Amino acid sequence: MAYATLYVMLVAVAVLAALPAAVGAAQGPLDADAVRTRIERHRTAEVTLTVMGSGGKPLANAAVTVRQERHKFLFGCNAFEINTSDTSEVQKGYQDRFAALLNYATLPFYWGGFEREQGKPGTARVHMMAEWCASRDIETKGHPLCWHEVPPKWLFGRPLEEVERLQLGRITREVTDLRDLMHRWDVVNEAVRMPTFDPDSNPIGGLCRKLGAVELIRRTFAAARAADPKATLLLNDYDTSENYAKLIQGCLDAGVPIDVIGIQSHMHGGYWGARHAWEVCERFAKFGKPLHFTELTILSADKHPKMDWKSTLPDWNTTPEGETRQAREVAEFYRTLFSHPAVQGVTWWDFSDRHSWMGAPSGLVRKDMSPKPAYEALMKMVKGEWWTGEQKLTTDAEGRVKFRGFLGDYTASAADKGSGGFSVPAAGAAEASAKLVPAR
Repeated sequence: MAYATLYVMLVAVAVLAALPAAVGAAQGPLDADAVRTRIERHRTAEVTLTVMGSGGKPLANAAVTVRQERHKFLFGCNAFEINTSDTSEVQKGYQDRFAALLNYATLPFYWGGFEREQGKPGTARVHMMAEWCASRDIETKGHPLCWHEVPPKWLFGRPLEEVERLQLGRITREVTDLRDLMHRWDVVNEAVRMPTFDPDSNPIGGLCRKLGAVELIRRTFAAARAADPKATLLLNDYDTSENYAKLIQGCLDAGVPIDVIGIQSHMHGGYWGARHAWEVCERFAKFGKPLHFTELTILSADKHPKMDWKSTLPDWNTTPEGETRQAREVAEFYRTLFSHPAVQGVTWWDFSDRHSWMGAPSGLVRKDMSPKPAYEALMKMVKGEWWTGEQKLTTDAEGRVKFRGFLGDYTASAADKGSGGFSVPAAGAAEASAKLVPAR
């Protein structure tokens, strides 16, 4: 009897142990097959392309080559270290590796550093960065226009009415000055926590406390929108709890024109994991706005025992074991986000370990700009697995070809006929046309 009972118990345990893996693999949103299926559904299109000659007539029965030029999805990083006057090998390595992988850059507008002396903004530096990005076909975003953490020293002690005037004027000035090069802005950063500061300790926090977070956001977004009606405006925060969700809802109820919801994901204290990332996406996708993961950090070493968010730790170095783990976690995290239909962009934070926040081993490349395994893993996905390879096709009698490709910009070309660009902006069945222009 004892042996029979034991046998039944062992069988039951074995069955129960097998169930989560079997059921989860078949039904879970993070199962590898489910991720691949979503990526194909949301990031690719079945394209019917009509190829035309310079006269506008379809090219029938012609051999054409189709090449992808860039992703629609924004694969980004902050580009704070770009300096075109620096001709060092380290700077060259930074620029080359950045441009080889990424199509999106965040540029610095921290008020306290941007305008150390009132009336003398550092526009020239970010203008240089933005021009470099434009020369490499990299889109840009300014970060941030309103944030309580780095107000200029000269702002302290001013009446809150003046603080508001100066803050709104600063937004108008920056958005106007960069309007020809930059069309995305983190307008307000970390507003969930901002009202906890009083006027004596922090002028921006004090203004937020006086007006309320929703009203401050409404006024700052209105200023940014007036300065550039076509700009994409983001609200950004590290708080991924219901506190942020409630703030977003309050803003939308007040008519604030939030274009994109920004989500920070610094993991200096430990990796989130794919499930938590998915849950965060689901929490904020309910608002019907695009999601951008705006500040992503995954370390290539263990957490530092003295980490406190304010200090720079010179002994916090990358390790071989940490780099292997980072590459694995980076691949999982990006796959999860790329597969979620609400996510339209992911911005890694520090591109290299050189001058990284807190001195953390948080880069995709090392201090000497040599690539970590995480960089190589991303390259294989962004420019390999998720990139439409060169297509050599033949048009039909009506000048059409068909192919499946990732969303983005393309070039079609034909021998002796020239080349022409076209875009694939939306998933599903897509119609596109390319008019070929002979090379001069």
